[in-house]
Amino acid sequence: MTASGTFAAPASSTLVAEPGRPWPVRVGKRLRGTVDRLIAGSSLVGNSPVLDVRDFAWTALLRTHWQDILAEARAVALVGDAAPSLATISPDHRAIAEPGKWRSYFLWGYGYRIDDNLTRCPRTRDVLARIPGLTTAFFSILAPGTHIPAHRGVTKGLITCHLALIVPRDGDVRMRVRDRIVRWSEGETLVFDDTYDHEVWNDTDGTRVVLLIQFERPLRRPGKWIADLFLGAVRRSAFVQEARANVAKWNTAVAQLDG
Repeated sequence: MTASGTFAAPASSTLVAEPGRPWPVRVGKRLRGTVDRLIAGSSLVGNSPVLDVRDFAWTALLRTHWQDILAEARAVALVGDAAPSLATISPDHRAIAEPGKWRSYFLWGYGYRIDDNLTRCPRTRDVLARIPGLTTAFFSILAPGTHIPAHRGVTKGLITCHLALIVPRDGDVRMRVRDRIVRWSEGETLVFDDTYDHEVWNDTDGTRVVLLIQFERPLRRPGKWIADLFLGAVRRSAFVQEARANVAKWNTAVAQLDG
């Protein structure tokens, strides 16, 4: 943390993952193929890279209330230093999140509520409360000219949903999920499986903002047992607990500056 009360970016511009990743992540990566096949075989929804939003009826709530959610993002997450760099918050994103380029305003993280932030976004909070199996939700803020390099999520037990809030139109903003290129449209939802290799580009002069949500994949047994065991271990890991502490520290520093 700097003398002014804000967190400083790492001195090196090289993107390096934090050492000592939690054992579920390390083991999961080694056994990912086997574990993902077991989970996929138990899935109650499709296993394609990009999924049909109609399989997730609750996404209609996001589309219905997207302007309310956008208004809260503008009023809270896009003001000053409220949304820190994801590299500052999450040790597991430091290999792909260049400091200052990908910012985040967390509302939920791996099943933990960020109550201070949820209180500031009551309409968004109420919509999130109706999402089954919600684990993570944050405003994902991508600076102009940003490229998030190719990466993969660690478990097929989670599915990702984006609600597009701000999509610049002076260039190309896109994501590759395996061999598909997808683009966002304001007020629309995109659901995809982040265990497929994916990367993102913001080739515009504007800032792209989405509400990023992760939720538990609908599963039958035995896949649900495996997914629950893995997610429970990650949730209790030092990595997730560090990220929670970092959010709390950031919010405290910002509140002190505002005061």
